[in-house]
Order: sequence, then structure tokens, then C-alpha cells
Amino acid sequence: DKATKVVGKIDIAETDEELIEKFLEDGELSEEDLTAGLKKAVAEGEVTPVSVACAIQNNGTSVILDAVNSFMPSPADVSPRRGVNPNNEEEVVCQPSADAPFTGFVFKTMADPYAGRLTLFRVFSGTLSGESFYNVNKKTAERFGSLFIIEGKEQRQVSSVGPGAIVAVAKLKETTTGDTLCTQDNPVVLEAPEPLSPVITYAVSGQKGDEEKLFSSLSRMLDEDLSLKMSREQQTGETLVSGMSQVHLEVVGSIIKRKFGVEMELNLPKIPYMETIKGTAKAQGRHKKQSGGRGQFGDCWIELSPIPGEKFEFVDKIVGGVIPQQYRPAVEKGIQEAMQRGVLAGYPVTDVKVVLYDGSYHTVDSSEMAFKIAGSLAFKQAAPAAGLVLLEPIMEMVVTVGKDSVGDIMGDLNSRRGRVLGMDSGPKGEVVTAQVPMSEIQTYANDLTSMTGGLGSFILKFSHYEEVPAQITE
Repeated sequence: DKATKVVGKIDIAETDEELIEKFLEDGELSEEDLTAGLKKAVAEGEVTPVSVACAIQNNGTSVILDAVNSFMPSPADVSPRRGVNPNNEEEVVCQPSADAPFTGFVFKTMADPYAGRLTLFRVFSGTLSGESFYNVNKKTAERFGSLFIIEGKEQRQVSSVGPGAIVAVAKLKETTTGDTLCTQDNPVVLEAPEPLSPVITYAVSGQKGDEEKLFSSLSRMLDEDLSLKMSREQQTGETLVSGMSQVHLEVVGSIIKRKFGVEMELNLPKIPYMETIKGTAKAQGRHKKQSGGRGQFGDCWIELSPIPGEKFEFVDKIVGGVIPQQYRPAVEKGIQEAMQRGVLAGYPVTDVKVVLYDGSYHTVDSSEMAFKIAGSLAFKQAAPAAGLVLLEPIMEMVVTVGKDSVGDIMGDLNSRRGRVLGMDSGPKGEVVTAQVPMSEIQTYANDLTSMTGGLGSFILKFSHYEEVPAQITE
């Protein structure tokens, strides 16, 4: 602990030549020296203080407030924020003066169960005292009822705000986090930080009867947290939520419960496997049913062949009228429905070319429904003969770790049936690129934290589908 404090003092001293000389001469820096040096370093962008706190439980908040008071510069003490005029791409300097044109930046959106959506922004220049401003990103004017200063749980209404103020307004229609607010006569766009890419995904569900309320609450949270993503997996029917870690998603769940009174359950998502064929095959689909009166009759012959990456193709090669034209689309529909249900393990079939080349019909008993059933039967007969295999989604990973962890990471990726594509040195550490089956990395965020002591990071994106090894399929 003592060594850590000494290192911290050295780090602060290194930002100022006078402090370096004093530290080398005296071997010590006073609290006044450290405070002045840190404040100067923060103002110049040399140091970024980090403090941990929980406002809801009032843990560590006094430390942060004291740090803000002691170390954070006023807007007048730092370089003015700079932006770009969207009309001519010229640089705009946002002077922290009450007389300058108004410029504000939306840094957070909050979902309030009573007030609706609260938009929080910081004023960088000028004075805001009216009832509207211009959102340059959305190219629209936004009207609001009142300006508020947030003070704990209280919202204090004010008539005007100036540079440095943190302000809240309610129920804006278009404005979202990252937008720049200004006047239409003096447009400016301030650079917004890129939202972090999610690295972990879970399936979410609510208690019976609460699903609609849960998904509505999640939609509000998307405005509040840009690193949170929600999607619908069409194949499995699951609603997926993605974030920075399991803890991140658990915190989102606790916020939803506290604000909206609904539980959010997290489960590992189902893997969206698919099926395909490796060879060619022909088969007949014949549907005949007689139950008194008009019967049902449909008969078709099809040939299957693989078309990697093309999903589905249907070719009509019927010659003559062995199957009337009006029934052929029904054959295709029956095949597609059978493909969606799967044959090998109940997963959708993909990358298949189907040729309809023969068949027969009955002038009275044939119908679209009969040929739809015939098409489905033909596919179920032909697919196994064509060599059905299971496909799994492969993800591309870019893992960044320290040099000491590279060996462990490489070995771990290999144990997950991964293929290491390359390794390079980056500004934040060693960068390992690999392709790994999705089924092997569902809990990778937690595993990477354990392997690197929390010092590793990774990004993830879908790459392609690949055949599952036989030993895994079994």
C-alpha cells in the first residue's frame, strides 16, 4: 500500500517539471502540492482520476464529490470544447461563456417510470433559457416544458443555465444519448464517444404474464445504456440481450426490478444450429387419401443438391402437364416448410437446391394442399439420402491481453475447438484473432476475467457456419 502511494505521487509529479524537481530534492510532496499538481494534470488531460461509488447505496459518493471539488477544473480553466459546423465542415470553438451561442451535449438518457424519459446534457457554451433548442444530429427542433437540475432524488426547476451546468429535461421526442444541442443559427456537432461493443449475450424471460412489461422496460433501458443491445433470434424464438459482462446484465435486471417492478431472468441462449446436405439425391413424394367423396392426391419427384452459401433455390423443370402450373408453387411451399422444421435434429435446413422434374396429378382429387404435403414428403425422403450434416455458428474473436497471458489464452482457445488466425501487438497489449464455435464461448467473458485477472478484453462477431465434427454431433 505504501509503495502504491509512492508510485501515485511519482505519476502526478511527472506531469509537472516543478513537482519533479521538488520530489527529487525533498523525496516527498505535500498534500497541497499533490492537489495542485493533480488539478493541473486533469485540466491538461494528462491524468484521469478513477473512483468507485454507488449513489443508490450512498457508498463512496462523498469521495467523488470531494474529488470533483478538489481536482476537477471549471470550464474556464480548460481548453474549450471543439466541434464541427455540419454545413461547411469548419471547426467551431465552443467558448465557455454565457454570451456565446448555446451548445450542449447529451451524455445520458434515463428511463423514469413516472416522468418518462429524462434527457441529461451538459452545457458547454452559451445560455439556455427558452423552451426549445435544435438537435443538429436529428435535424429537428425539440420543445420542452422545464429545465431541471438533478439533486439526488429531487429535481429543482430553473429558468436558465450556463456553461458547465448539468441539466435535465423530460419527454423529448427525438433526442438520444450522443446528440448535440444548439441553436439553428449556429449549428455545431460535438464528437460523441463510440459505444462499447457487447461481449456477452443471454436469453431473457419474465414471469408468466410479465413478458410484455419486461420487454417494454428493456426497450427503455436501451435508451439509457448504449452498450446494451436487444434482439430477437428468429430461429430459436428467444429474446436476447447483450452487454459488457454477466454482472452488467444482472445490474440491468436489478434496475428494471427497482424501477418497473418486474423480474428479468437470464439464461444461456440456445445455439442456432442449422442442417445442410453434402451430396445429391432424388426422391418421390406421394400423397393419396380417399375417405369417401372427393379425395386428396399429389405426386412429385425432386432432386436435391448442395449450394453452399446460397440458402435456397427452387428450379421448376416440369415438362408438359404432368403437374399443372397452379400446383407447382405448392410443392415449393411444402419443401420450404419441411426445411424450416428440419430432418436430422429439428434445425432449419439451408444451402439446398431443389429441382422439381416429374410427378402426376388427378383431375378431381388434386389440390394445392395435396401437392404441398407431397413436396414436404419428398424432401423428407431425399434429405437423408443426400447426406445430412449439422452446422454450427462460428464466431470471430479478437482478444487483447498482456504478454504474460498470451500462452494461456492460446491454449484455452485451442481447447475450445478454436482456430488461431494470427497474433499482433497493439497499443493495449497482445492481440489474438481466432475463430471459435459459438457453443464453446457462451461464458467466455467470465472465463477471460479469471485467466487474466480482469485485464483482458475481447470483441466478438459472427463469421460463418461450419459442419459440426462427427464426435461432437454424436
